[in-house]
Formats: sequence, structure tokens, C-alpha cells
Amino acid sequence: MCGLLTALVLSAAAFPAVALGGLVAKAGAEEFASLPSTIVQQSAPQVTRVFAADGKTPIAVIYDEFRSDVPIKQISVNMQNAIVAAEDHKFYEHNGVDVKGIARAFVNNSQGGDQQGASTLTMQYVRMAQAYGARTAQEVIDATKDSPERKIAEMKYALQVEKDLDKKEILRRYLNLAPFGNGAYGVYAGSQVYFRKSPKDLTIAEAALLAGMVKAPTAFDPTTPGGYPQALDRRNWIIDNMVALGQITKAEGEAAKKVKLGRTANRPGNGCTSVATNSWGFFCDYFYRWWLEQPAFGANAYERERRLKTGGYKIVTSLDVKAQNAARHEITRKIKDTNRNAVVLAGVEPGTGHVKTLATNRKFKLDDGSNPPSSNPAARRAGARATYPNTTNPIITGGGDIDGYQAGSVFKMFTMVAALENGFELDHPITSGSTYKSNYPVAAGSPAACPGTTNYCPSNSSPNTKGTFNMWSGFGKSVNTYFVPLQEQVGAEKVIDVSKRFGMVYRSSSDRDLMKTEEAAHQFGAFTLGVTSSTPLDIANAYATLAGDGMYCAPTPIKQITEADGTKIKAGQPSCRRATDPDVARKALDAARCPVGDRAQLGNCSGATEPDAYATIRHPIFGKTGTTDANRTASLVVGATSLVVAGYMVNPDWANHSDDMRHDIVNPVVYRTLADYLEGTEPVEFKKPGE
Repeated sequence: MCGLLTALVLSAAAFPAVALGGLVAKAGAEEFASLPSTIVQQSAPQVTRVFAADGKTPIAVIYDEFRSDVPIKQISVNMQNAIVAAEDHKFYEHNGVDVKGIARAFVNNSQGGDQQGASTLTMQYVRMAQAYGARTAQEVIDATKDSPERKIAEMKYALQVEKDLDKKEILRRYLNLAPFGNGAYGVYAGSQVYFRKSPKDLTIAEAALLAGMVKAPTAFDPTTPGGYPQALDRRNWIIDNMVALGQITKAEGEAAKKVKLGRTANRPGNGCTSVATNSWGFFCDYFYRWWLEQPAFGANAYERERRLKTGGYKIVTSLDVKAQNAARHEITRKIKDTNRNAVVLAGVEPGTGHVKTLATNRKFKLDDGSNPPSSNPAARRAGARATYPNTTNPIITGGGDIDGYQAGSVFKMFTMVAALENGFELDHPITSGSTYKSNYPVAAGSPAACPGTTNYCPSNSSPNTKGTFNMWSGFGKSVNTYFVPLQEQVGAEKVIDVSKRFGMVYRSSSDRDLMKTEEAAHQFGAFTLGVTSSTPLDIANAYATLAGDGMYCAPTPIKQITEADGTKIKAGQPSCRRATDPDVARKALDAARCPVGDRAQLGNCSGATEPDAYATIRHPIFGKTGTTDANRTASLVVGATSLVVAGYMVNPDWANHSDDMRHDIVNPVVYRTLADYLEGTEPVEFKKPGE
């Protein structure tokens, strides 16, 4: 210890013996000698930026500390000069420790004078680096407390840092760590928060203001009444120092001091609720929830969230701006954000699982008191508020308390696929009346039972719908009395298995109870009519499996994730598996062209429940409508080779209870969204079996 400091003393020309003796006595020479030679270099928390699929349109920024590291070439010379003028005039002369300054400060402080620090920029960098490298609260305290032990440690580390790094690199690291107040950490954030510009464009006056804030960001905050005059005085003092050090001319200094200080800070939004003015808050939330479920980012949700908020990722999502804008535009044409009912819509790309759009007539925003009481009587009695016009509930994608909604006859597709897998053909005939007495059991007295029996007894929406149907006509006209007996012939358990292979998620425990065993599933007669809870994302992706030639791809909000150092990681890339044979998928899709007014390639369509879909889109399409009892849900799914869009009209606050869901609202939203997305593109025909 004495030898090291004696060498420093000699090199500095004079270091008072009294100071040396006292400093060593307080710090402890043995403790000093036992310190590691270098500090642990940890990356400080960085902002994660989330973009749309074009890689340019920002969706959100997510962070613990608003900071983005920048190279020294992107930091103006004015800023580099200003921090030296503010904190360490001899930065380019010393080797990490200003021995004379430390001795002077020690003597002054020991004699009761005004407290002096004398830490060089390198020593200040060491302190910040140690704090960010700390693994426990005590390590943070040890790294920042004002004590001789800490000062001695900083000196040793600073000497080693100066050996390992050049001055410009030390300056870069310092400026990227330093706090600038108002939530700004690092020079990039400071430049954005106070001036809305890049640090490479900082003027003399701007750089001097930022440099002055590092010492005490709160005391020198120009946005507060008390901080403004102090910030002005310190800025001008730093400008005078810059003149004295020869960094700028006197004329430049005088001109800089005449520049008025701004009094505002532009704090950036943080997280998904900060994008409420745009329509992609629900997509952002879907991405966020997806991230928290990925084992690749940590052992638990806490670790994954911390990594997202500190990792400095560039995340290019699958959100398609054109599709998203189209969806929101078509929704607002048909229904207001203040309507208790919601049109919830999702769009998925076949063959990748990329989620292209998630939209609804809601703002992704915390309830600010404008939401009325819930329409659900039990929830209202408990004081719950409705989800309109603002909500952060995942009403489109499900999760949390959202199980989903009954979707109706869109589930008939699973019965058709199961039948085709088990040797039935598209022309398989079934003759039935407008009501069908099945062999499925229901409780005595149930409204779903045939009179005087315990047999499940479904009927068609119109008493005139009866006769002989095949899969083209039965699917096109949505004939319940065709699909329930078809399910009986195939086995409901096989139909349910298809739905699971196609990615359907059953979040409701009551739904799971009805299919928890093969025998229970075998008795689930109403399954084909879509009485289980689902979301439009579930259905869009299930139908995308047909358009993807039977390949199920897990829905993903990701195109590419890039780490702060430029490394691309694989998490979120398409994860696909075969769900059914390609020819089965192509056959089922051919019949699914009928409900939306298109022409089948393998047979004849005789009737459509939504003929305006094809008339509007004018591309090869497929899809299906769905309606639940008493119009409690209205749904439509329509797809092409490049995008499948599903939409439900529901009451999110009281799912499957309201009776005013209308196809004349949800259907145009869905097919016009797809039409807008496909506008300007060439029609692409679906493949036939065997091609």
C-alpha cells in the first residue's frame, strides 16, 4: 500500500505524509492488497425496442431504466468536452487517480472544511460500474457509500481501468452509465428526454446543461422551479470552464450562455399501455404475455420480465401495419369503442403462425374512471367495472381470467377433418330433417333434449333446412342436423382430438371436464356446434392450418429478436408440425369455400351463409360463419393463402349471455379486413389433393 501510494506521490510531485498515513490507516493496507485487480464489468440495463414487421414502425419501448448505449463517435465532441470541464479537468493527463486532488480533499475534509470528493472521471466510472455489477443490496451500498475504504478501492480499480482502456473508451462508458434525471440514464436518454435529439447533435449549451446534471440530477433539474436557476448557473460555469480549458473560444462560450434553457422533459412511454393512442396495444400485450411464457428467457416469469426490461433487445414482431390498420378501420366503421359489445379480431399467416393483427373496439388502457359498471350482474354487485372503452384484459387472445367465448358452427370444420381422416369423402350423404334425435345423452328436462327423452336433439336455424346433404352443402348451409350425426359416425373423441391437433386451447375447466377422458369426449354431442370457449386467435390459427396444407404452426408474435450486441436468437421462430394429411386439409378447405360464396374445385356448393365475402374480396377464399343459441355470439372466419382472419362479436364482460350479437356487424369487419389486406395483390388459387 505504502509503496503504491509513494510511487503515486513521487509522480505527482507532492502528497502530504499526514494524508497518506491517515488514508492508509483508515482503509487498511491488507484489505487494499486483497482487492481484485479488476472490477466485474456488467452491462447496465438497456431499453428494449419493439417494432412492427417492417422493422421500422415502433410499437413500444420497454425498460427498467431508459438507456441505450451509443459508441463514442455518436457522442458530440461538445458533450465529451463538457463532461471533462464539469468533472475532471485533468482527465487526459492523469492515470486514473488525481493524487494531489485526493490528498487535498482528504486534508480539507479531515479539518472540517466543505466536503470535497476529488474523484476522477475514471473513479466515478468505477463506482457506477461496481453498482451495476452488484448482485446484492449490500454490494450496492458498499459500492456507493462515502468511506475511505470505498475511495481506496476505487483508486486501485481506476488505475487498472486506465491500463486496460483508452481515454475515449472510458469516456464512452462513463457517459452511457451516467444519470441525467427525469428517468434518463446515459447520454442517449438525456439527449432524448431534454432535447429530442441524438447525442451526436448536442450543441455547446445543451452539452453543458447535461454535464452539469450528472453531479446531482434532482438539484440541477431545469424542469423544476427550484432546479432551474441552479441548472442555469452550473451550465454557465461549465461553459466558462470549457473556455478556460481551450475547448471552445470565448465568443462561442458567450453565445452558448445566451441560449435559453428548456423547462420540459420528454419522458418516453414505457410498456404496452403507453401506446393507447395507437391500435396495437392488444398486440403488444400479447407479445408481452408470450415472452413471459418462454423458458428461453429465464427459469420463471420474474427472470423473463427482467431480461426483457434490461436486455436492450431489438424485437421485430409479426404485426403487419397494413393488416392492423385495415382491421381497426373496419371495426370503427361498424361499432364504437363505447359499445358494451366488442368485435374481437385476429389474423394469422398460414405456414408460419405469424400473428399479423389483433384488433377490437377498445383502447388498451387502464380504466381512468370512464368505464361504466359491468353488465355481468354478479360482477356488478362486486363493484367490477366494464371493459369499455378502456381495458388491459386479453379479450382477443384469452389468458388470465379470459377463457374465451362460444364460437358456434366454425367448429364444424373439425368434424369434417375427422371424417375425412377416417375414410369418409366430401360427398358423404346424410338425410335429415330440421331436427335430429341423436344418441348423445343430456339431462332430463334439458332444453336441448328431445321432448320426453334424455337424447340430445339439435335443430337447424331454419325449419326449412332439411333433406340430403354432403360436406359441401352441409358446411355451406351450416346444417346442424348433418354435422351432429356425422360426428356420431366418426366419434366425438376423434373430432376433439383434431381440434387439439389444430391448436385449440381449452382454458375453461368446465370445458376440460367434458373431454377429460375418451369416454367423456365420446358423449360430447354438442361439441361440433361450437359450445366450448375459444378466441378468434384460436380459430384463425386452426383455419390457417388448413391453408397451410395441414401444418399446424404455433401462433407467434415474433419475426426476429436481436440482442444488444447484434446476436440474433431463435426464440419465436415458426414452430410447425403436421396436424393432418395434406390431402385431407385440401379437401376440407375445398368444402370450406362454400360458406363464404366461393366455388369449390372438387364438387358443388349449394348455398352460402356469407356470400358477400367472396363478392367483396374476389380472391380464392374459404371460411365459415358461427352463431350460438339466442345470438349470444356471432362469428366469421375467412382466409386466403396468405392470411386468415377470424372475428367474434361478443360481450366480454358477460360472455355467452347477451342476445344482441349481429352478423351484419362482425361479418363485414372480417371480410373487408381481408379484402383491404389483399388489395393490390394477385389472386392465388388453393392446391387440389395430389398436386
